[in-house]
Amino acid sequence: MINKEKLLYSLILTLLIFSLASPIIYDQKTSSKRKGRDLVFALDTSGSMAESGFNPENVQNRKFDALKELLRSFITKRYNDNVGVSIFGTYAYPAIPLSYDMGSVAFLLDFFDVGIAGDSTAIGEGLAMALKILKKGEAKEKVIILITDGYQNSGAVSVKEAVQKAKKQHVKIYTIGIGDRSAFDANLLQLIAKNTDAKMFEAKNVKMLQDIYKEIDKLEPSAIRSKHYLNKQNLYMYPLSLASLLLLYLVLKRKKELL
Repeated sequence: MINKEKLLYSLILTLLIFSLASPIIYDQKTSSKRKGRDLVFALDTSGSMAESGFNPENVQNRKFDALKELLRSFITKRYNDNVGVSIFGTYAYPAIPLSYDMGSVAFLLDFFDVGIAGDSTAIGEGLAMALKILKKGEAKEKVIILITDGYQNSGAVSVKEAVQKAKKQHVKIYTIGIGDRSAFDANLLQLIAKNTDAKMFEAKNVKMLQDIYKEIDKLEPSAIRSKHYLNKQNLYMYPLSLASLLLLYLVLKRKKELL
């Protein structure tokens, strides 16, 4: 006849060995669904962005400084979007890839300044670079917000070519001309927005730019996904707990027999 007590001791020993082996499982979670859009800002960093007077409350503040301050406030509230940034001047480059970590995006804005990409204005290249950033996204709705205070006067990519690519990729381009209307190409910005089923805005000062951001904030969201991840779960507590309960049972049983 099997000795039940010895069998329990063997089971306890097995459970303790299993617990010491630190068993784990990896649970691959399906990517979490987020509501929002892929949104890339194409920012003009040409020399004219160093002009002051855009903010009536701080006339010494440069246009680009005011732009970054408002942009930082805007994106930190975009909890459900993927946001990226392309910078353009004489040339363009992808400054920030698509990310829904708004804190990091806002932090990285501090590293950009006027003239960082040259003093000219390559709007076409800025849009082309923004489109490259958007290719990495998976949202159904893709949006570029072009912000400039000048005329296209540089770059190997024409605005027409960039707009044609945007239309093929079903990307809307909202355009914002900042400063005096005579300073930027309002007709071009209007044409870009119209050809991509978007809208053109004008901001002579900080207050107007704030109002524009509020309107853009009402864009209809669509579903996007964050990347997959593996959830590590330790299992050693289960055999350890069972072994402890069985050992407690045997101790109490032995104590009862001695009484």
